[in-house]
This record gives sequence, structure tokens and C-alpha cells, in this order.
Amino acid sequence: MFFRELAKIVAFSIGCVMPASVLAATVSRINGMRLADRRDKTRLVIDLNHSVEHTLFTLSNPERIVIDVRNTSFTGTLPILSLDGPIKKIRSARRNANDVRVVLELNHRVRSKSFLLPPDGSTGHRLVVDLFDNRVYAGDEPVTKPKTTTAGKNKPLRDVVVAIDAGHGGKDPGASGKGRTREKDITLAVAKRLRDMLEKEHGIKPVMIRNKDVFISLRERIRIARKNKADLFISIHADAFRDVRARGASVYTLSNRGATSEAAQWLADKENAADLFGGVSIRNRTDIVAEVLLDLAQSATIQSSLDVGSVVLKNLGKVGRVHKRRVEQAGFAVLKSPDIPSILVETAFISNPSEEKKLRSKSYQIKLAAAITKGVKQYFSRHAPPGTILSGRSEINVG
Repeated sequence: MFFRELAKIVAFSIGCVMPASVLAATVSRINGMRLADRRDKTRLVIDLNHSVEHTLFTLSNPERIVIDVRNTSFTGTLPILSLDGPIKKIRSARRNANDVRVVLELNHRVRSKSFLLPPDGSTGHRLVVDLFDNRVYAGDEPVTKPKTTTAGKNKPLRDVVVAIDAGHGGKDPGASGKGRTREKDITLAVAKRLRDMLEKEHGIKPVMIRNKDVFISLRERIRIARKNKADLFISIHADAFRDVRARGASVYTLSNRGATSEAAQWLADKENAADLFGGVSIRNRTDIVAEVLLDLAQSATIQSSLDVGSVVLKNLGKVGRVHKRRVEQAGFAVLKSPDIPSILVETAFISNPSEEKKLRSKSYQIKLAAAITKGVKQYFSRHAPPGTILSGRSEINVG
């Protein structure tokens, strides 16, 4: 065992000191290419059997990114990729007999970055090219600043921003009903209807976390909401249970236990934290002060979440049956923003055949969206953030 481990160490050491020219002499092979939509960027991954040397440069008129991969072969044809975002076309060809050139034809100019990744488990060597759109996106729409108006002494007032999160998406379909209804499709449909209704409300600006069938990590959903300076985060889901008789809507907020675990992570990262809680940064604070500030912020956020959750649940109860008569609390990761009141709405049980049928109904989706909209309006009629259009109005029509 000792000599086997020693051999591994020696082999690793030789690899570390071996000249790059010797390593580059190994002829590598491109095994495939794939695209991934990471929301903040488009990622092209080139799968290889060995590490490679490469160069990347851009060309204009038309906009292109050129990747030259040295001492590499590519047999067969380029895989057909589903193109989206800034990439219009991908083509490749041999160059200088020993190299492969990959050209990305673009719809518009982007920033780019490339790097190599070593093997990881079942995945081999990879050349990664990230494209950062010069236009910032939330979902697939450009991020826009909230509309402003003026009142009194020309003091600008802004919209209340509501982040709408359609649960699941892309490779994560969520739960499925017996009629093969997928949760990710229902959540997106309801989320879009909610967006359309909120857009008609003066002083409220909805922001979609995703506008199409794409996968977004739970942390990324929170990041998008914070980037858009959301005042409220609503995550739309459809419940499922092994007993098909289970039915009714539910509303969840973050539990105190979930908040405690999240606080530990924020405190551990406080040296790099740039986020504000109640206008006070935890950067450069002592552990005790940071913990107190974070605890106060989270307590206020959870209470606000419970308040808005209660009025939303009450209105959902007028549309159909509710599974629980009060707001439940759990440690859902998507609710863990310490500074944004957040609720998770389980619209109905997709595992219940009758509720699955209702969830697929346009009229029922509209009723759900209307109930949530009314709850949001009722909450902000009493708790509009200072400096917003709604806070500057004596009353809001909650119909």
C-alpha cells in the first residue's frame, strides 16, 4: 500500500514539473460539445480526452468568437446543439493540420472567458467557454429599473418589485400527475398569469425569475430576485403526495430552524458579504454584532413573510379548498433570503386527479393568479416600503 501511494505521488510530481511543450505534444481528441444556459451566462463545454492548449479571440462585422484548440483532432460531424441566447451558429474545421478551430457566430457582441477543467468523476477533461451577455437578464428579459414617479418636492418614488418564481424547470420537471401533467409547466403558466395581472397594477412591478423552460438553481433564483431589488418573493409550486386524496392549496414561509442554518452560512461568509440587511452591512462587523444584525433582519423578514402569506392564503381559500388553514413554515432553500419577505405557494395537489385537471384549466389558473394578486395588494396597502409609489398613496384599491 505504501509503495502504491508513493508511486501516485511521484507520478503527480512528474506531471507538475513536466514542461508545457511536452504535455501539449500529446494529440487530444474532441469527444463532443454541449451548451448550458446558466441564466447569467451561456456556457459551451467541449469534452476532451486530454488536457489541451487553446487560444480565444473575437472578430466583428459580423460578431464571432474563435477558439483554436491545439494538437487536437475531431472526427465525425459537429453535434447538433439547441442554440439559444447570443449564439446563432456553431461551426468547426481543421486548421494547420494539427489544430481544430471552433467558431461561434453571435447574434450580438458578448464578453467571453475560457478555462480548462480537469476530470471529475465520470466527466473527463473539459474546455469551457462562458459568454456573458452585455445586457443583464432576469429570466429571459432584460433587467429594467423600476419605473419612477415624483411627488411633493420632486422626490422620486419607485415601484414595489415582486419577484415571481415559477418552481422547477428545465431538467427538473418537479412532480407529475397521473395525466402526465408536469409541475414545471403548471408553475410557469400560473406565474405568467400572475405577472400579467400585477403589471396592470399601478405602483407594482413584477419580475419573472424564469420566463421559459430552463433550469435555475435555488440560490440563483434568490440572486436574481436580489439583483432586481425585490420587495417580495413568491415561489409557485404544485404539491404532490402518495395519497391521491390529498388536496388543497398551501402557503409556506421560512422556518426559524431554516433561518438559523442560513444565518450560520451568512455569518461564515461575512468577510465577503456585500448585501445589506435593513440598510446595515455585516461586512467588517464582529461576530456578535453581525449575529445580532442578521437575527433582527431575519426576524423582521420572517414576520413580513407570515403577514403576506396569511393574506394570500385567505384569498386562495376563496378560490378552492386549502390544505392547511394557516401558513406553514419549513426550511425551503428558495425562501432563505434574509432580507426579502418570501412565500412559497403550493397551488394544489397535482397528484390528485381532480386537482390536476383544474391546474391544467386556464380559468382555474386565472383564479389562482387573481387570488395571489389580491393578497399582494392587500399586504402592500398596509406594508408598502418607504419611498415607493404605494407608500405615497393614502389607500390602494384592493378590490
